[in-house]
Amino acid sequence: MKRSAPGPGHAARLRFDGWIAGIGTASGTRVVLGHWPCSPFGPFSDVMVERADGHRLLLAPTRRTADFIAGTYAFDEVRVVPVEVRVTGNEWTVTAAPVLELRLRVGRRGLPGFLLRAVPGALAGRTSWTALTDPVTRVLLGTRTRGSAGSGRREWYGARDLHLVESVTAVQEGQDLGPLAPVEPAVRFGFGSTPRRPCLVRVTTTVSVPRTRTL
Repeated sequence: MKRSAPGPGHAARLRFDGWIAGIGTASGTRVVLGHWPCSPFGPFSDVMVERADGHRLLLAPTRRTADFIAGTYAFDEVRVVPVEVRVTGNEWTVTAAPVLELRLRVGRRGLPGFLLRAVPGALAGRTSWTALTDPVTRVLLGTRTRGSAGSGRREWYGARDLHLVESVTAVQEGQDLGPLAPVEPAVRFGFGSTPRRPCLVRVTTTVSVPRTRTL
């Protein structure tokens, strides 16, 4: 995925095409997976974890991706570890050894998913489209699709599909996090959260980075 070429005084816009899964667990730990087959950094995946006590942890596969994500969102701890995602049918297996192991069972497409799929992909990926979707997603899903991020950046989420997550097996450093639960309270990594009901969202994310910043 190419980044746009900024002119004098402009910001570079970076686009990430992939999936975001947001889940809660009975232990109170909430997890957000980003799986990006297409990004300015090449294919990669990352995991954001917020414990019940509010501690926010980022797991990213390289120092470069970790620095970029930590510059966009807020964390108390950042670890560079291999993050691998395998998709077999409706089963998603996520390994961020030795910290976290997840297995998600993805279910049906709900009404929001059918509505999102009806929007042409080229339109859903435009930042201007989020001006219309942001008020709707706040009401229907309790999330935002545009806003300010860290380091003077701005971010837009162009959702293109949504499936509910039916079950999860989650183990963090040998501790079972318990069965699936709502994403509650909302995670505090950035301006937005994931829907309260655990789900997997197909998304095009655009991040505007001030030109004075280096990646």
